Amino acid sequence: LRRLIIRPGAIGDCILALPAMEFLRAGYTEIWVSSPVVPLVRFADRVRAISSTGLDLLGLPDVQPPAKLLRDLGGFDSIISWYGTKRAELRQALPATFLDALPAAGSTEHCADFFARQVGAPVPALPRIGCPASQPGSYAVLHPFSGSPRKNWPLSQFRALAERLDFPVEWCAGPEEPLPDARRFDNLYELATWIAGARVYIGNDSGITHLAAAAGADVVAIFGPTDPAVWAPRGDRVRIVQGRLETISVEEVLHAIHSLCDVPDSGR
Repeated sequence: LRRLIIRPGAIGDCILALPAMEFLRAGYTEIWVSSPVVPLVRFADRVRAISSTGLDLLGLPDVQPPAKLLRDLGGFDSIISWYGTKRAELRQALPATFLDALPAAGSTEHCADFFARQVGAPVPALPRIGCPASQPGSYAVLHPFSGSPRKNWPLSQFRALAERLDFPVEWCAGPEEPLPDARRFDNLYELATWIAGARVYIGNDSGITHLAAAAGADVVAIFGPTDPAVWAPRGDRVRIVQGRLETISVEEVLHAIHSLCDVPDSGR
């Protein structure tokens, strides 16, 4: 059986769907995802960026989709798509089983379980990215950003936290995130292997926090307006600090770090 799985979405959404996608593996499995996520899918025979396929042109009126796209799609016995569920013209043009890309508003089910249940995979679903630690050490990784400013614990609090830790701190940021001297990676798998070697990772509700948990790192995730029951990174080595972001204290985050890896508070 030759199967194509199409999974759009941001980094965190795709990571939470990894258990469902892996459950769908067939004799030959090809996966189309958003470009940054391509290096993270390790179990498929081939992984492509959706943007490279021409899929966005399929079903558009008065637009001829690329002939190669049609040939490629015709080579699969089964297509499962989280892409285009709400595009009627694409649903008519693509012979696929379509799945909702996100849970309904107000859902209290964890996203990873929602995606797993859609395809009959076991729950609870635990996203994992098998990656060796590229640089094992005693450093903490701090990533003070996310996809939305309203989900960010104040940068000043991250800086205060860094001052209270008694081991080296490494800052992590994306290409467009303004943080001088932060470590930046073009390849998310390489970022995952670096985070996997850290003593602890601390971040907001973000795709990189999901990446850290899936890579097996000890993770402290700081949640404000979003519901961790639905969106928290998953793992035995994950701690959630939740509350109004402007009132979450450094001491609360330090307590969560201490519960994971017995990190002392320097008292500075």
